Amino acid sequence: MKPGIHPAYGPVVFRDSASGTAFLTRSTMTGDKTIDWEDGNTYPLVDVEISSASHPFYTGTARVLDTAGRVERFERRYGAR
Repeated sequence: MKPGIHPAYGPVVFRDSASGTAFLTRSTMTGDKTIDWEDGNTYPLVDVEISSASHPFYTGTARVLDTAGRVERFERRYGAR
């Protein structure tokens, strides 16, 4: 890697504004806000709208579309060829 052209990569806390869950990870993102984490250190804080803690796919509340019914309705309407 060339020196001086890559952004700083370090620990950052992401907080989900929908569920209030926060998690510490490493990223190149930075924020103006900081937070005191459980380990006693202060880290940059980035607020996100949605994460795996509140997304319907990961929480198990996702709706499943009836694709089989749509295919059968299409075949009834236009015939299976």
